[in-house]
Amino acid sequence: MFEFIKEHLILDDPLILGANISIALTVIGIVFALTYLKKWKWLWTEWITSVDHKKIGIMYIIAALLMLFRGGFDALLMRAQLTVPNNELLTPQHYNEIFTTHGTIMILFMAMPFLLGLMNVVIPLQIGARDVAFPYLNNLSFWSFFFGAILFNVSFVFGGSPDAGWTNYAPLAIEGSPGPGINYYLLGLQISGIGTLLTGINFVVTIFKMRAPGMTLLRMPMFTWTSLITSFIIVFAFPILTVSLALMTFDRLFGTHFFTLTDGGNPMLWSNLFWLWGHPEVYIVILPAFGIFSEIISTFARKTLFGHKSMIISLVVISLLSFLVWVHHFFTMGGSAALNNVFSITTMAIAIPTGIKIFNWLGTLYKSRIQFSTPMMWALAFIPTFVIGGVTGVMLGMAAADFQYHNNYFLVAHFHYTLIAGVVFACFAGFEYWYPKMFGHKLNERFGKLAFWFFAIGFNVCFLPQFLLGFAGMPRRVYTYLPEDGWTALNVVSTIGAIGMGIGFMIVVYNVLYSMRHAKRETTGDPWNGRTLEWATATAMPPHYNFAVVPEVKGIDAFWEIKQANNAVKKENIEYKPIHMPSNASTPFVMSVLFFVAGFGLVFELWWMAILGGIGILACLVLRSLRSHREDEGYYVSVDEIKKREQPIQREA
Repeated sequence: MFEFIKEHLILDDPLILGANISIALTVIGIVFALTYLKKWKWLWTEWITSVDHKKIGIMYIIAALLMLFRGGFDALLMRAQLTVPNNELLTPQHYNEIFTTHGTIMILFMAMPFLLGLMNVVIPLQIGARDVAFPYLNNLSFWSFFFGAILFNVSFVFGGSPDAGWTNYAPLAIEGSPGPGINYYLLGLQISGIGTLLTGINFVVTIFKMRAPGMTLLRMPMFTWTSLITSFIIVFAFPILTVSLALMTFDRLFGTHFFTLTDGGNPMLWSNLFWLWGHPEVYIVILPAFGIFSEIISTFARKTLFGHKSMIISLVVISLLSFLVWVHHFFTMGGSAALNNVFSITTMAIAIPTGIKIFNWLGTLYKSRIQFSTPMMWALAFIPTFVIGGVTGVMLGMAAADFQYHNNYFLVAHFHYTLIAGVVFACFAGFEYWYPKMFGHKLNERFGKLAFWFFAIGFNVCFLPQFLLGFAGMPRRVYTYLPEDGWTALNVVSTIGAIGMGIGFMIVVYNVLYSMRHAKRETTGDPWNGRTLEWATATAMPPHYNFAVVPEVKGIDAFWEIKQANNAVKKENIEYKPIHMPSNASTPFVMSVLFFVAGFGLVFELWWMAILGGIGILACLVLRSLRSHREDEGYYVSVDEIKKREQPIQREA
């Protein structure tokens, strides 16, 4: 085993060696701090085994922020490499690896878990529920995501990272990459995907079955609607990814030929399956972002969202069209003109419902009294930047024009204008907006706006020049270029913008640390004068049971209507009842560790380790089945505890 570790631990690259040392020191520091402060039991009972949807949501967000740091650092390394011609900062192999890990991490291990984290924190509160439908499954979802992400990230310090791009195209990923990197990709995404699929199922059931009395489908807040549509897309799209990853795993480990060039395999099958999942995946991350912006714009414009029903219809139309456009990713593969026309039309048709939403947001802002808080600034910046991404998407959707655009930096700029303006802006906006609900205080507004300006300006400085680089002919996925190509000046500008984005992110991190110590603690659950039910809890941080009494909904903007009606019921007269809540669960964490063990064994074809991990997973499933009745008993929150926790509102009443 020592020889195995010595053989695969990467020590010959100064950058990775530095990362190895910093990771080792960080782990030692965390272990020492937890031991010194005697927090191991607290960590286990309050977080690792917790089934409280709010804590699981916070863990998702913390993991996503760590991944944002990793993916962002990769991006800065790429920009540093491309700043000047003939640069030798990175080797070609190292560039290919960070190019691959940047895309994979930012889509699958940052954007999606960040949004799933916000959904976990907000959705049960927004529909007036006390928890999600399957709390045990929710805990398993997070930990399987987390250990899938850890398995993927281990690759850059042990064995080597995947290097075939985040699309992992065959046959390059099978016959052109003999190291363990692609195995990390396949197994890491597979384990993580299990958690995502379980989350999709969980939220479909939660939203359909656990809404408060009176909350009809058409009265649901827009973030809940977008989360519901997203969950449906996850349920239908992720099984495609699961099967695709399994088939390629068989190709790499067991010598089958699903995607190879020999023995009847077909590499285009991978491309079709990947994008049949991959394009809906874009909407899995963008639709919740639309919901976040809708909530924020409505709150800080002090108006009900304009065109609520048309917004819902447009969401449904987009979700259906998202499954009908995947061929636009390979217009140049040699398909017929008729085939390209069909997918060109379906691609451009998405602009119609998307345009409806843009007009909905502008209609909400029209003649409103806008409060320029930090979340609102992210939302306002999103609209024009996302329109640029959308319009350039229509340009790419024209099959004939796509022959010119598809393989150069124009596409890179379009992609980032869509996903950074649409998703990363939304993550920051939602984080600032719901932060008081998670931690009981607001983030500092001054630092929040400073981070916004650095990031938003940096973003445009970084990616606007890349449209021009595309027109100038700079291809995607290049490691370096020559001085006579004439791309140096625009690449220098682009790198300056990337640095601005990095500074913006660091200010966000500093803001969290600063606000933890200095921000004024919230005394109510409604710091923004909100409109939906998540702001109706007794305290700034909702208790583990969320609502002492399940609220009754009488229209859109349920909490706003309650406040406007001045329906101040004397809390002393409320008759509380014991509340049933689920118990903590340790099996999901153990099962996810075993997923990691089995996955690591498969990566290096250590069959004994893979079999032991598999047996352990089966044992956990059997154990869960035998113990489920006892674990599902849960416990009751007593009336005395409820009264004690609801005391702040009693004083106000």
